[in-house]
Amino acid sequence: MEEVLPSGLLEICVLVGVSGERARDASQIAQKKERNSHSLDPEVLSVFVPPFLSKEEIQATNINSSNFNKTKRRSFRKKRERPKVENVKNPNGEQKAPDTEDISVPKDIDLIGLPQLCFPGGLHITSESKEDHIHFLVFTDVCGNRTYGVVAQYYQPVQDGYISSNGQAHRESVQTTKAFGCFIPFAICVISRYPYFNALKDCLSCLLVHLRPLKDLDVDDRIKDFAAKLSLIPTPPPGTLHLIFNMKPLQIVFPSREDPDSPIIDLDLHLPLLCFKPEQVLQEAEDLILINIDNGDITHSKSSVDEVVIPDVPSQAAEIFINRVESLQLHYDLELCHLSSNTDFIELQTRRRTWQRKLNTEVQQITLQLIVNIFREVKDHLNYEHRVFNSEEFVKTRAPGDQPFYKKVLETHIFHSFLKARLNRKVDAFARLELSTQSEEDRLNSMLDSPRRLTVEKMASKRFNPQYMISKRMVISMPNLQDIKPHDSPARTSSLRRSETERAVKLSSKSISTFKIPEIHFPLMSQCVHTYYTDFINHLTRAINILQHDDSALLARYFYLRGLIGLMQGKLLDALSDFQNLYKTDIRIFPTDLVRKMVETMPPSERSLAERKPELKRLISQVMEKQREVTKVDDHVKNFKLPKTHMQLDDFVKRIQESGIVKDIDTIRRLFDALTVGHQKQIDPETFKDFYNYWKETEAEAQEVNLPRTVLEHLDTNECVYKLSCSVKTNYGVGKIAMTQKRLFLLTEGRPGYVEITTFRNIEDVKSTTVAFLLLRIPTLRIKSMSKKEVFEANLKTECDLWHLMVKEMWAGKKMADDHKDPQYIQQALTNVLLMDAVVGALHSSKTIYAASKLSYFDKMKNEVPMMVPKTTSETLKHKINPSIGETFPQAVDVLLYTPGHLDAGDRIEDARPKLWCALSEGKVIVFDASTWTIQQHCFKVGSSKLTCMVMVEQSQVWIGSQDAIIYIINTHSMSCNKQLNDHRAHVTDITVENRNSVPSEAYSCSLDGTVIAWNISTLKVNRRLQLPCKDLFSVKLHDNHLWCCTGSGILVATTNGSSLQKMKIEENLKDVCLHFLCFQLFPEGDQVWMSCSGSSDLYIWNATDLSRTPQKIHLQDCSEITCMIKVKSQIWIGSRGISQGKTKGKIYVIDAEKKTVEKELVGHADMVKALCSAEDRYVLSGSGREEGKIAIWTVE
Repeated sequence: MEEVLPSGLLEICVLVGVSGERARDASQIAQKKERNSHSLDPEVLSVFVPPFLSKEEIQATNINSSNFNKTKRRSFRKKRERPKVENVKNPNGEQKAPDTEDISVPKDIDLIGLPQLCFPGGLHITSESKEDHIHFLVFTDVCGNRTYGVVAQYYQPVQDGYISSNGQAHRESVQTTKAFGCFIPFAICVISRYPYFNALKDCLSCLLVHLRPLKDLDVDDRIKDFAAKLSLIPTPPPGTLHLIFNMKPLQIVFPSREDPDSPIIDLDLHLPLLCFKPEQVLQEAEDLILINIDNGDITHSKSSVDEVVIPDVPSQAAEIFINRVESLQLHYDLELCHLSSNTDFIELQTRRRTWQRKLNTEVQQITLQLIVNIFREVKDHLNYEHRVFNSEEFVKTRAPGDQPFYKKVLETHIFHSFLKARLNRKVDAFARLELSTQSEEDRLNSMLDSPRRLTVEKMASKRFNPQYMISKRMVISMPNLQDIKPHDSPARTSSLRRSETERAVKLSSKSISTFKIPEIHFPLMSQCVHTYYTDFINHLTRAINILQHDDSALLARYFYLRGLIGLMQGKLLDALSDFQNLYKTDIRIFPTDLVRKMVETMPPSERSLAERKPELKRLISQVMEKQREVTKVDDHVKNFKLPKTHMQLDDFVKRIQESGIVKDIDTIRRLFDALTVGHQKQIDPETFKDFYNYWKETEAEAQEVNLPRTVLEHLDTNECVYKLSCSVKTNYGVGKIAMTQKRLFLLTEGRPGYVEITTFRNIEDVKSTTVAFLLLRIPTLRIKSMSKKEVFEANLKTECDLWHLMVKEMWAGKKMADDHKDPQYIQQALTNVLLMDAVVGALHSSKTIYAASKLSYFDKMKNEVPMMVPKTTSETLKHKINPSIGETFPQAVDVLLYTPGHLDAGDRIEDARPKLWCALSEGKVIVFDASTWTIQQHCFKVGSSKLTCMVMVEQSQVWIGSQDAIIYIINTHSMSCNKQLNDHRAHVTDITVENRNSVPSEAYSCSLDGTVIAWNISTLKVNRRLQLPCKDLFSVKLHDNHLWCCTGSGILVATTNGSSLQKMKIEENLKDVCLHFLCFQLFPEGDQVWMSCSGSSDLYIWNATDLSRTPQKIHLQDCSEITCMIKVKSQIWIGSRGISQGKTKGKIYVIDAEKKTVEKELVGHADMVKALCSAEDRYVLSGSGREEGKIAIWTVE
């Protein structure tokens, strides 16, 4: 089992100082009354490296030999002096070791330079003793791996013939004379792989107390005992459990890291803020930085050669950081001044630690918010599909004064690592804070893939804050569902999310739990170590039994520690069982690599025993399969560059996507057709460059549009000006025609004013014509509005044909958006319009207008294939949203789940809002705020297989079943998957919950192989496992304490203990018309069972009390196949693949369950309906297949 365990707390402990000979020389100097400080070269005196037991002792007990020594080590022969033995030197002057002992030193620790680091100011013999001194070291190798050192300096006296030899005092045989005392410094250095600076400082402070009574103590033995203690202390797993160890006289706390991706914080983070002003903390520099915290000096390696210009941190982010730092309470004395004096030292120590932990949390949050404010908009310039970052465009969108900072930072390796994390969609601290501090405008913006333009609100903000570089995206209002709208939340500002970040910074730190490590008894023998481990496991077992399942996160930490200690003892099966429990308590801390190494090195006999236990066999299988499935993550990042060769269609699609102009492949294909009009079907680099530059120039010009307040007052706050014409003569006056996503208006010249032309919704007709002026015919645009009698006319001259195309496209897009209740259509129309403009600006030929017309998508659709939305559909359809927004292809909506909002004490506003959970392909889940239909949680993944079912088993848990046979449990507060249920062996197909007295008590899940498992919701233990006699079980419902199980070939009704009550086989009733059941729904009020068959448009309804009766049948007109169904009030809503106006569509049939008649036929999707769910019986939500991939929201009558 070598190489299995992670590194222990202690890597090595070293005693550094001077030898006995040098100590005697120092004594002689003192006798000569040379009172001045004398400098010596320090050397390594003793080295203490685990293990501290001999191989014979280890083998005598059942202790894993790898618990101390886990890394490959090089041989190091350490000199051991004996009394009165002189150091021996070679002829060349090098020291020689007369008596040595073999000691293995970790291969990545170099002792040659360590003495100088232990005495950075030199080793000086003094005539007066000095206070003990502690300092810290960080060692970084060429690969970036770090180890950490804590050094304690202390002074030993040399006087009256007594000298210190490795801490032991010996009387010289020479005559004793009265002499001035002198003091020689020694240093003890503890090196660890973990940055426990404060904890190891406290440990060394305790050791120094025991080293002072020198005459009666062997220093080497004392340090060895100290090092042995540290080597037996495990590091706590990530989370909120801290370990406490009694080192006497202090209680030492070893804090855990907050989560697996966070560092250990065991240092007072506010110290730089005590030494420097916040403005100085924000300063950057290159190369080697030297900071003297004693006098507040900061120097860097180039300061003496060239005066380097250090760019300032972006001003707005810096201002927020400085204001928040200044509001921190940095002085502990001020915290104590109003509190009573504490007479208990341990309690006083605990109070200080609590204060420091809270302050550290605030410093971390403020600093993280600074990073988020600086780099929040990086995501707007990323292309995830091709892993491209458009750095040039990103820098251009920054404020001029901030650009030097960004240019410098973008060149660094750490920013490159940051880009990799963003492109990998890593949900780290940055991503979580960025999401939680988004403004409502940003949340709405994430729903619409819009060209970047200033909204009216941001235009007004820019007017009063020119240095403020706001987000460049527009948003469009969506219809709120008034009856489920939450209480008004605080108003949000558009200034760098000030209100949200204040809320984020004020978040209280998580409550901390502690576990006291048992005493370690000495002398160190194998039996003592065995007793220590036994006590450790007993204490953990007692804590587990007391806690039960009240706190699964804390329980997981206990299981982790018990598994680790069990592994140290060599109890491999017990350790595996404890690690297995992490799946049901907190899988985030599951040590995959450790368990895999355990399995690989496990003796055959124990491997055989493990595989006899089903749960351990499953664990071993999963861990080893993960190892085989591991593929190298594609983490390359490239900057966008203009192409240098001719492009065929596929390459052009890729280049346009990389540029960030548009992602939709169909739109890019139409753009390709437009740019290749009159040429062979390839695009040369110059044409691409002209098009790209024109697009970016137009985008930049739009940022400079600065409308007067009198004009802004007429526009909605979320409107953006997308296009301005040249100054033209109109029948409304002279001015520029402006186009927003909602309207056309005239920006009059002279004193700028506002004259509305029309909204796109009110347009009745658009024509391009000419009017006579003298001998000329001037191209004129005419727009007739339904709300005005007068026709608007504008002499647009050369711009007329382009504006004619653009207005018609926006008019058609608006009509589509209104008819289908889908605001994305207007965004697509806007993109088409701007692409038309860029095509005309980039091409220099007589066919530019014809080329631009290739992008006139909605106008052609309106003219060529007029699709009327049926009246019933239009009246019932409330809204549509697109969970695949921003993707290159739409994705099928496999499962939908609505969860109502709850507001408990301490809950965040986000937790109180209702949510819509949407499962897409490959295990992806997106969560919407169901009060505003904006994305609350961007895509997170649970596995990589298709998801089959979702259910809210209790307020804090959503269970998701997958085709990989796993049930993933999502914490609805943290929106993360931290638990899994792995007891199924085939595709999980359905989950249902039993409610007793309106409280969830038991959950049932089924899998395709006919297994039904009853789960205890609170403990996640298997209450019962039922095996049904079928192999295609796809649904289970719970009614009247009976399980209704639907398979492809029939229905089985059983008790919750598995006893069969009723059966119905498909061949008994539908032998000639149905081959396989597809959908299943209970209607308890009418004792009905509704079912459908594959490839059939008929519904079959059985009597639930007697399945042997012949079922009733309802035929659905224009239906190809029924795909899903749900019960809503007294109705059954049926999702299907149907036909409308001669085309295949996704249709929904609303059926009165009592009358068994079709009340409504709804045509809301361009592809089959794959999922249905109900929102409190007031709305029904439907999701469609991958040809469309949208969600429709329907009102329920």
